[in-house]
Amino acid sequence: MTLDEQPVTESRPRTLDPKELGFRPRPPVGWLQPVQLSGTALRVILSQLFGAYLDKRELQNTLPARIYDEGADRDELWFDYVADLGDGFDPTYTIAYLLAQPSLTVDGHELPRGKVLMMGGDEVYPTASTGAYEDRTKGPYKAALPCAYGADQPQLYALPGNHDWYDGLTAFLRLFAKNEADSIGGWVNAQARSYFAISLPHRWWLLAIDTQFGTYLDDPQLRYFRDVAARLGPDDRVILCSPTPGWVESVDDQGAYDAIDYFIRTVVGPTGAQVKLMLSGDLHHYARYQGPDRQLVTCGGGGAYLYPTHKLPEQIEVPPPASRSRRQSTIKPYTLATTFPSKAGSRRYASGVFTRVLANNLSFAGLLGAVHTLYGMAIVELMSHPAGTLQRLFTIPVVLMGLVMVAGAAFFAMPPKGGKRPKHWLLGIGHGLVHAGLGVLGAWAWLALPFGHWVWPLPVVAALVIYLPVSGLVGTEVFCLYLLVASMARVNLNELFAGQSIVDSKSFLRLRFDRDGSLTIYPVAVDRVSRRWRVDPEAAETSPWIVPEKPIEVRLIEPPLRIE
Repeated sequence: MTLDEQPVTESRPRTLDPKELGFRPRPPVGWLQPVQLSGTALRVILSQLFGAYLDKRELQNTLPARIYDEGADRDELWFDYVADLGDGFDPTYTIAYLLAQPSLTVDGHELPRGKVLMMGGDEVYPTASTGAYEDRTKGPYKAALPCAYGADQPQLYALPGNHDWYDGLTAFLRLFAKNEADSIGGWVNAQARSYFAISLPHRWWLLAIDTQFGTYLDDPQLRYFRDVAARLGPDDRVILCSPTPGWVESVDDQGAYDAIDYFIRTVVGPTGAQVKLMLSGDLHHYARYQGPDRQLVTCGGGGAYLYPTHKLPEQIEVPPPASRSRRQSTIKPYTLATTFPSKAGSRRYASGVFTRVLANNLSFAGLLGAVHTLYGMAIVELMSHPAGTLQRLFTIPVVLMGLVMVAGAAFFAMPPKGGKRPKHWLLGIGHGLVHAGLGVLGAWAWLALPFGHWVWPLPVVAALVIYLPVSGLVGTEVFCLYLLVASMARVNLNELFAGQSIVDSKSFLRLRFDRDGSLTIYPVAVDRVSRRWRVDPEAAETSPWIVPEKPIEVRLIEPPLRIE
C-alpha cells in the first residue's frame, strides 16, 4: 500500500458487542487452570522434542530477502517498541490505545506517535492460531487505530516469540508476513519474513533475529544478515532485537545467550559496526543493564501477565562465563540500572499470591480438591477398616495416590529450560510430601467428625460437598506458600506471577533518532491499566473505536536515555 492510497474504512461499532467489534475481547489467560496448565506443559515438551520439525524458517528462503528503509535519509524519526502483547483485553488495549495516539505528553516531554511500530515477540497468548490473533492482537490494535492516511500511516514489523512458534509459525506468517499489502487497522505490514533488517537515520540499523525457541540461527537467515552486513561499516550503529533477553536468562540457562553472541561475533563484529543497544521482550517487565559498550533493555510490558523484577541480579557478565560455547566474545560486566516495577513493588506483588491465584484459577483449586478428596478418603477407608476388608468408599490405592501427588509436584518444579538442579528436586519433592501429609491430616480430622461414620452413600455426598471444597481451598493456599518459598531460590518464579495474572505495571518504548545522530529512549510506564471502556461511534474515522472512561495516566520509568 502506497502512502497516497487510502484504505477501505469500516463502519464504527456502536456497542461493545463482539458482532459489532468484529472480535471478542478476551480475559487474561488463566495459566494455572488445569486444561491450560496441562496444555502448556505438553506444548513445552513437544517444542523441545519436535521443534526442528516445526521450523519453517528454511521455507522462508523463497520469500523476498528485503532490507527495509525507514528513513535512512531523514534527519529525525520516531520509533515505537512493544513486546509480549495479545493477552487480556484490558492491558493489551490500554497499550494499543496509547501507541495509537497522535502524541503523548509524558512528564513534560511531547512524544509523537512512531512512524514505525515494532512488536518484539510473543504477539499472542497462550498459543498462536488465527482465532487467537484475531481476538487478542489484531482486533484490539485495529480498534485502537482503525485507519490512517498518507504520511500518518505507521509501518508495522513483528518478531516471533516462543508463543508465536507453538504452531510452527503458521499463523504468525499468515498475519504479519504473508502479504505486505495487508494492514492491522492503520498499521501497515512491512515485512516478508520472520526476521528483518531496517535502515534508520544517521547510519543506525535495527537487526531483528529469529532464534526459534532460543536455540539457533538457520542458514537462510544467516545468509540474509551477512548480505546486510556487507552494507555496514565502522561508522554504523546497531540495535539488535532478539526474542529473549539471553543476557539475563543465561543466569538459569547457560546456553541462552549463545545464539546472540554468535551473531554479534560472526556477523556484526567483522564489519566494525557497534551494537549500541540490545532490545528484547519475553520477560514481562522493564529492566535495563548498562555496561561499557552498550545498553541491554528488556521491555515486555505490552499486555501479558507481569513478571517479577526482585530476583534480577544486580550484576551480570556478558557473555556468561559458564557458557557452553567454545568461542565467545570478550566477557564484560553490566550493572542493573533500572527496573519497572521496582524491586520493592515486585515483592509486594509477590505477596499477593494467596488471594490472586485463587481468584483467577478456581478450577485449579477444584482440581487440587478432587485429588485431595480421593487421597484423603482412601486414607479414611484404610484407617477405619482392617486390612483385607472391602473398602466401601474409594478403592484407589493410597500409595498410588501419594506417588501421583509427589511426582506431580516434582514435575511442576522442573525448569522448562536449563539444567535440573538439586534445588528443583528438593523443593518439588518437599512440596509433594507436604500435600501428602496434608491428606493424612485431613483424613484424621474427617474421622473425628460424624461424616465418616454415616451410612453409605452419605459419606460420598459429604466428601463432595464439604471435604472437596475445603481441601481445595487449603491445598491452594499451601501451593501458594510453596510458590513464595520456592521463588526465593528462583524455582517456579514465573509460575508465582503467571498464576496471579497481574494486568497492571505495563510499559513500552518510544525512541527518537535525532538530528545530531543520537538515539533517545523514552520508557513509558502505565502503573494501572484501564478497566472500563466505552465505544465512540461518532468520532473521526481515524480515532479509536473504543476509549477509556477515564484518562490513562502515563509516566517515564526513568529519565530519557540518550545514546550518542
